[in-house]
Amino acid sequence: MTGVYDIPVDRIDGTKASLSEHKGKVMLIVNVASKCGLTPQYDALEKLYNDKKAEGLVVVGFPANNFKGQEPGSNSEIQEFCRSTYGVDFPMYSKIDVTGDNTHPLYKTLTQAKPAATVKPDSKIRETLEKIGEKPKNESDVLWNFEKFLIGRDGKIVGRFSPDITPDDPLITKAIEAELAK
Repeated sequence: MTGVYDIPVDRIDGTKASLSEHKGKVMLIVNVASKCGLTPQYDALEKLYNDKKAEGLVVVGFPANNFKGQEPGSNSEIQEFCRSTYGVDFPMYSKIDVTGDNTHPLYKTLTQAKPAATVKPDSKIRETLEKIGEKPKNESDVLWNFEKFLIGRDGKIVGRFSPDITPDDPLITKAIEAELAK
């Protein structure tokens, strides 16, 4: 299986890149959207990034328009929205598909390595998605915007968190702290 560092990606400004620029850091990879009920998570993601970047955490955002057209803008529009509305300073990359026939190789790698997300015991996200006709085709598919993947300093995919688990939830913060301590 290809490692996350080997997969070509584009920065939100269109320049070619790879996640190897974050090698040796703990990464929290998140598929983001500007017009989603979960969009306010940008605040918590930015706070987490600012609080932990000196310790080696990097939050990495990948806009995706796979769920109800909730990320319709161009890369430049998305970048402007994130900076002006939420003060996003963490690295953002070009819009990609995170599910479906055109799933980006990065998300194929992430979902193959961690086919199931951690879900809170009282989570209603699957039921809510079913009610609106958005049940994932496969159990390993990304459920919705703001699903999070945790990558250790060694590049191994060590965690996956449901979209309704916020970046400041102890389930995520404890997992990040454990990886930062390694």
